[in-house]
Amino acid sequence: MHDPRIDQLATQLVRYSTSVKKGDRVLLDIYDAPNSICLALIRAVVAAKAIPVVKLHDATITRELMKHADPDGYDMLSKNNLDLMKEIDVYIAIRGSHNITEMADVPADKMKLVMEKMRPVINERVNNTRWCVLRWPTSAMAQQASMSTEAFEDFYFRVCLLDYKALLPAMNSLKKLMDKANQVHIKGPGTDLKFSLKGLKAIACGGTHNIPDGEVFSAPVRDSVEGVITYNAPTVYQGIAFDNVRLEFSQGKIVNATANNTKAINKILDSDEGARYIGEFAIGFNREIREPMRDILFDEKIAGSFHFTPGQAYEGVADNGNRSQVHWDLVNIQRPDYGGGEIWFDNVLIRKNGKFLPKELAKLN
Repeated sequence: MHDPRIDQLATQLVRYSTSVKKGDRVLLDIYDAPNSICLALIRAVVAAKAIPVVKLHDATITRELMKHADPDGYDMLSKNNLDLMKEIDVYIAIRGSHNITEMADVPADKMKLVMEKMRPVINERVNNTRWCVLRWPTSAMAQQASMSTEAFEDFYFRVCLLDYKALLPAMNSLKKLMDKANQVHIKGPGTDLKFSLKGLKAIACGGTHNIPDGEVFSAPVRDSVEGVITYNAPTVYQGIAFDNVRLEFSQGKIVNATANNTKAINKILDSDEGARYIGEFAIGFNREIREPMRDILFDEKIAGSFHFTPGQAYEGVADNGNRSQVHWDLVNIQRPDYGGGEIWFDNVLIRKNGKFLPKELAKLN
């Protein structure tokens, strides 16, 4: 039996998240997800009188290709993908995962090659299309969340079908505070971090680029970051699981990085010069998401969290100029059950133990 929530989600992605218009060319990029969501998206795109284009991916095939990556082959692949992306008005990605560590044994030099070659395609998509990226629920994700399959599906649709539009006024109030802020000071267990936002603007994310959503992001002045941060949410990057990530900064650069796999984290941070600088600072507040599950599209929105991201900055008003093949959203949760913490803007306490203090931000709690 078809789940009607799939149709609701497809309609939300097409009508609200990406505002598909008549004649738009819409790329549906489907990774290890069932036909039901792809069919629902095609129908929603056609109902909007737009043109669907579909690409299907399988992680096991992608892994095999990456293990044998050749510069000439990926030059051709990158060019073809870039040419297609330049013809696209809207990009919607559905990303399922039967195994989040599928890419764990791809050699580091091959992973670096692929990331480098495909970066222009990602940049084109981010900068020149109306885009939205969505995870798809699987049994593997339910296991990561320590939930039954049925309970996780209910949680998934509750989170993804949240009325994001209703949160936009409070999100915009937070954006204004970040726009005006010069100095930021973040405190918590293992964390004492200072940086500047001067001259950079923030962007409120209310279901238009990621589903699930619920964050406002900017970027620190590239060379302004000083201090130390300890991330208390587990993470997976390039198919490798990391815990207890700790970064030390001097003049914006990560000068010391440790984790459960210190060798692997430093190999990632040595990918290029920009990988040791921060490209994004974001505050997360999706009240329906409370526990990490090593899935960044969920974890970066956790209620009472923030993420501080080594690597590529988003071009536009929140661009601090940092460029890298890496963009690694690492999450710190500041609720009392995770040790608490504080965020200060220009010596004013904005959030304490995961709760916003200004009245205009109360709806984000």
